[in-house]
Amino acid sequence: MFVKSFYYQKYFSFSLFNILVLVMALILNIESSTEVCSVALGKEGKLVTYRENKEGLNHATLLTVFVEEILAEQNISINDIDAIAVSEGPGSYTGLRIGVSAAKGLCYAAQKPLIAISPLQAMASEAQKHINSEVLDSSTILCPMMDARRMEVYSAQFDLHLNTKKETTAEIISEESFASELTDHQLYFFGNGAEKCKTIIQHNNAKFIDNIHTSARFMIELSEQKFQQNNFVDVAYFEPFYLKDFVAIKSTKNILKK
Repeated sequence: MFVKSFYYQKYFSFSLFNILVLVMALILNIESSTEVCSVALGKEGKLVTYRENKEGLNHATLLTVFVEEILAEQNISINDIDAIAVSEGPGSYTGLRIGVSAAKGLCYAAQKPLIAISPLQAMASEAQKHINSEVLDSSTILCPMMDARRMEVYSAQFDLHLNTKKETTAEIISEESFASELTDHQLYFFGNGAEKCKTIIQHNNAKFIDNIHTSARFMIELSEQKFQQNNFVDVAYFEPFYLKDFVAIKSTKNILKK
């Protein structure tokens, strides 16, 4: 038997039932916080399979298709999944709404728990694997960045154990950005917001890692850890972490004018 022990967790605030949680989990991970639409299946914290599209905000069309393809490929149903993990934000307002709505729908349909994962921490988890450990020291800081348009980024800071050093904030990038941290720490910048910083942040302690983007693949280890800790969010009341309010852009066209 691979089951070492049992835990009980009430998954839904609207229901009083308890269901069995197995130690080794099969978790469906959904990432939709940026232009990348990504779904990955993890088992015991390891990647089983995934689907990903980087061509733009096609989440409404592709996300459920990716889920169906993964389940069919593995010859399983959503009832065989132990939990659903979703990117909690920050990021694209529309993308986050689509991802969280889909994750909630799956949780409701199959009565599964919901896990919320920071896309910034997930990228930091992947960045660890791209850094030569010989050049690191205990003061090294991982700084994932998500593009927030113009010269603004969403960022957070983590140590090498992925403990939060600075909470998620919206930063307007200038020559003075991260100056205090760079004085005493080596900072590694990465993510789709880091590219705009390369020509502005010139400090010797500023390092950049290319080709790291948001992905459901990078959520797998974190979602497994949260599952083991029974660290679930309330399916009924969970909302994405937008960080900034959504601002609708008014059209300048007169739709009544022919």
